[in-house]
Amino acid sequence: MMASSVASPLCTWLVAACMSASCEKDHFLKLPSIFRCSRRLSRSARRRKVVVPQFLNAGGAGLVSSFCASGIQNWLNSCLTFEPCEEYYNSEGLASSLSCFSENAFSLFGHKAEPVTRRQRRMNRAAISGKAMAVAVKPQKDTIAKKKSLTEKRRIVVTGVGVVSSLGHDADIFYSNLLEGVSGISQIETFDCSEFPTRIAGEIKDFSADGWVAPKLCKRADKFMLYMLTAGKKALADGGITEDVMEEIDKAKCGVLIGSALGGMKVFNDAIEALRVSYKKMNPFCVPFATTNMGSAMLAMDLGWMGPNYSISTACATSNFCMLNAANHIIRGEADIMLCGGSDSAIIPIGLGGFVACRALSQKNGDPTRASRPWDVDRDGFVMGEGAGVLLLEELEHAKRRDAKIYAEFLGGSFTCDAYHMIEPHPEGAGIVLCIEKALAQSGVAREDINYINAHATSTPAADLKEFEAIMRCIGRNPELKMNSTKSMVGHLLGAAGAVEAVATVKAIQTGWIHPNINLENPDKGVCRTPVCL
Repeated sequence: MMASSVASPLCTWLVAACMSASCEKDHFLKLPSIFRCSRRLSRSARRRKVVVPQFLNAGGAGLVSSFCASGIQNWLNSCLTFEPCEEYYNSEGLASSLSCFSENAFSLFGHKAEPVTRRQRRMNRAAISGKAMAVAVKPQKDTIAKKKSLTEKRRIVVTGVGVVSSLGHDADIFYSNLLEGVSGISQIETFDCSEFPTRIAGEIKDFSADGWVAPKLCKRADKFMLYMLTAGKKALADGGITEDVMEEIDKAKCGVLIGSALGGMKVFNDAIEALRVSYKKMNPFCVPFATTNMGSAMLAMDLGWMGPNYSISTACATSNFCMLNAANHIIRGEADIMLCGGSDSAIIPIGLGGFVACRALSQKNGDPTRASRPWDVDRDGFVMGEGAGVLLLEELEHAKRRDAKIYAEFLGGSFTCDAYHMIEPHPEGAGIVLCIEKALAQSGVAREDINYINAHATSTPAADLKEFEAIMRCIGRNPELKMNSTKSMVGHLLGAAGAVEAVATVKAIQTGWIHPNINLENPDKGVCRTPVCL
């Protein structure tokens, strides 16, 4: 534990702090042993069995250091109580202050009166005249202790998952397809893309929000919002949050933090087309339904949850930011339950055209299932995907009280920035290395205890290799380390990528099996020497 106090430099005898801060690591225990999947698996499934990550089964330190400050307000409140600290009781200043009431004032306490100095006489005159006099005060230890105890015991667990993807809209079906090595990449059917150099994507073909979203909203809302609402409610159902449970929980401490990289592009694009005719033809909901936070807002209104509610939009890292911020709300005691993740649906002409213009997409149209190939020497760009992923994060004791099933424990993470280029990775992977190092330090996990990584690995020439090198630099010494990319089968889901891959990671922890990295037939130089990638 680290603690610091700052004393006022104006008076040498003012020893109390105007502000105090404490930072302390939360100590987390481990989850029980993870159950492994015992069902028979098909021969076509290219996968390997993996031991559950050690950091989920062994002791480790907590997520984020807490910061508690009494602040100026607490200092003022303490001054009003006029309660001197022990140092002041033993100082000459107190003797001089009390001497104004009696010549032998200190004899009442068994002390001998001391000669009065010039400074003490000035203090005496100030006291007699009724002027304000600075007094050292004690920090409010009770308040600080309460804040510490609040963060020390708040562990976070995953109690539910929800997903909408090109490989299925149920978490078990989704992960079963991943284990089988099934690809969700196919020809785009939503619109005519024959004029585009890229005509493939991880497009969702058979989605229906019936039973999850009101029919009227289904007609008006953008698909990114429908995916989000559906995945969010499926995570609640998976977590056992029934109507009876909803009546018992404190909805003021339940929040939603589900983001999107691009928001309602289809709704906004349709509004622009309507505007070409007349503004009267525009969808009156085009602006609110295009904003990235509206999905979280609509879900919260449907559930009546009044806790933290907003969205974060940070491109491909959107879901990761949302999940870590949601965990921080629980750690700080601002929430007991958080739905978090991401959703995106940008497979429309303007979305496809925008990424084509960036020259970021694969053009392997002849064989869509083999187009997304992270770390392979023949990769030529990423494949767009769409969908949503949502995790139900919950404070451990809260989950225990309602006898919830626990998939995994959320230990922590970190935020960093490459500060280098808009789309290209730092040539030395500086931002990735810094993020990994900070995440390990903040979560208290030893690098040698990590044996599985679900990588970002988008199937782009530069980013794949730089990410791999950075990971190897930080964690590559562990011979048991395995790494794969879910994007090899579902493509790049943009703002939803991190959350959908988090669902895959949670299912790996639950079952003890990790899915293959398909299409890795000829590993790139530097990757081929390590048995890490599946």
